[in-house]
Amino acid sequence: MYEKKIPENLECGISIAIKVLGGKWKAWIIDCINNGVLRPSEIHRRIDSASPRVINMQLKELEDYGIIGKTIYPGLPLKVEYYLTEVGKSILPVINAMDKWGNEKREFIVPGIEAMQPEHQY
Repeated sequence: MYEKKIPENLECGISIAIKVLGGKWKAWIIDCINNGVLRPSEIHRRIDSASPRVINMQLKELEDYGIIGKTIYPGLPLKVEYYLTEVGKSILPVINAMDKWGNEKREFIVPGIEAMQPEHQY
């Protein structure tokens, strides 16, 4: 079993927030669920640049942290829907602030992101 050499600092609020939102797609997943995109297949379609495996892993982490819950409906095929818990709803102001900041600073940040992208050769 893998053991981290440096233990996580769970006394720091920023460390905890990054643990919850640090995955590349987690904030987007939470936003999707908040906006009524509840089924895993819908989330996969909405975030089509991420592999379903990665989305499923991040959904599981968010569920383990108590940010989202899952309802499983009986029947075939099995139907699963996600929802935000009260703790999950409490993180929405953080996600909204991230969205606002990203939109306001787009013109400054996007050129740097694009410059870091490898050039495609065809």
